[in-house]
Amino acid sequence: MTMADKPRVVLGVGGGIAAYKACELLRRLTESGHDVRVVPTASALHFVGEATWSALSGHPAGTEVWESVHEVPHVRIGQSADLVVVAPATADLLAKAAHGLADDLLTNTLLTARCPVVFAPAMHTEMWEHPATQENVATLRRRGCVVIEPAVGRLTGVDTGKGRLPDPQEIFEVSRRVLTRGPEAVRADLAGRHVVISAGGTREPLDPVRYLGNRSTGKQGYALARAAVARGARVTLVSANSELPAPAGADVVRVGTAVQLREAVLKAAADADAVVMAAAVADFRPAHYAPGKIKKRDGQEPEPVALVRNPDVLAEISAERARPGQIVVGFAAETDDVLVNGREKLARKGCDLLVVNEVGEHKTFGAEENEAVVLASDGAETPVPYGPKEVLAGRIWDLVAARFE
Repeated sequence: MTMADKPRVVLGVGGGIAAYKACELLRRLTESGHDVRVVPTASALHFVGEATWSALSGHPAGTEVWESVHEVPHVRIGQSADLVVVAPATADLLAKAAHGLADDLLTNTLLTARCPVVFAPAMHTEMWEHPATQENVATLRRRGCVVIEPAVGRLTGVDTGKGRLPDPQEIFEVSRRVLTRGPEAVRADLAGRHVVISAGGTREPLDPVRYLGNRSTGKQGYALARAAVARGARVTLVSANSELPAPAGADVVRVGTAVQLREAVLKAAADADAVVMAAAVADFRPAHYAPGKIKKRDGQEPEPVALVRNPDVLAEISAERARPGQIVVGFAAETDDVLVNGREKLARKGCDLLVVNEVGEHKTFGAEENEAVVLASDGAETPVPYGPKEVLAGRIWDLVAARFE
């Protein structure tokens, strides 16, 4: 790939302690074939020097509009970019971007860019939660920018809370998905929407050691979460027993059982525009929980395990929509008569869309690829051929966004 063929990315770096993590993001962008121009603020250079940015990117890393004025950098950099990523985005930078202030090269670049823009905020919890910051974030999202929710964790000093810069790998994944969507990403068709996604597989305890579970790893639900973040949504991910890293920008609620998942989904769905039930929720749970490990007795057969039904979360949220116009998407994992069983389930559950796929020991669960047919309540069928799970995730959001419109 020649330099002219490479996607052109502007990496804006704000003046926060997390600036050092942007070096890892820069490495991932350059090593994956992107031509990256780093535009730090003057404050950012107190944390990572200009020589480091220039060496890692292969381009000069200026901060002032008065440098190389014959090239008009404050206009040209933004005009020629395919994507602008700001990481870390400080409270000051978010405020300037929201109000159109342009007092350095980075803020000028943000004004001239006509490509998708991704902000990865990092600041103390109090600064993130301040009404001024929240209004600035809402303004940027309304304009089509993708503002990733900060992570929860250790901040500077002894403080912990929401405001930590998401993992650079996760910021890279969001950036890659935004670039993949191309010009459509400028519109951020899920901006201003709150979506709830369930992922993984529930586990129903039999005793302190054993449980009834399934093979779901959560990969499809996590792909849905990452895709929704890249399209501008506020994402709540209810994750059941998945070991996958938390997607950047998603608020992750971790649960274990079907009952816990129901409680978390109902709570999050109260103000959600869409709910996607991608988790494999157990239909049954043991009727009795043994407080001690069930022992194997020589010469004795084990007692039968009595089961009781778990709540049907998909049917419940479909029948009792938390708000008018809420869209509900279900998943149907079938082993035979896939479409016949899928159509019957769609009618029984009452959801708007049902993603039907065939599962088995070596199909779908744990795999990186998937294929499915998306059935709609109006009778439409959308086949999605075999391919990466993120492709299926994108197609599902296409169908959801069309219903919003």
